[in-house]
Amino acid sequence: MTEPVDNPESWVAEHIRRYAESDGADGHDYLGWPTLLLTTRGRRSGRLRRTALIYGRDEGRFVIVASNGGKPQDPAWYRNLLADPAVSIQVGPDRYDATAAIAPRDERPHLWALMAAIFPQYDAYARAAPREIPVVLLRPGGSYVSLPT
Repeated sequence: MTEPVDNPESWVAEHIRRYAESDGADGHDYLGWPTLLLTTRGRRSGRLRRTALIYGRDEGRFVIVASNGGKPQDPAWYRNLLADPAVSIQVGPDRYDATAAIAPRDERPHLWALMAAIFPQYDAYARAAPREIPVVLLRPGGSYVSLPT
């Protein structure tokens, strides 16, 4: 298997390294927040790309937020999964192939509240961002189809 390219942000890369090397024992809980490792396929390069993200759980799905710290543009990992929704995730020691999808509009309020309860800074990011921050569902082995943005 090809090794993924880790997020270039140094503190994120260090978090990923500790998470991967410890099989999730060091890194799943990051400063009190549950995190997973998400691996997408680069939409231009075709290379595997890995990042660490805060997550929640809802009805057998993992929930992540494409906040990019409230920046105007969506994060690269989000643009990658729009191009190819087949992803892999590591949650603690567990690894899954998964399918990503944008949360349906009718589920968004509930899912946003779930994630803001885990990481309240998401509400501040939403106020700062000049875009609607996407909420993404990851279903292990699921059959979601990516919805248009």
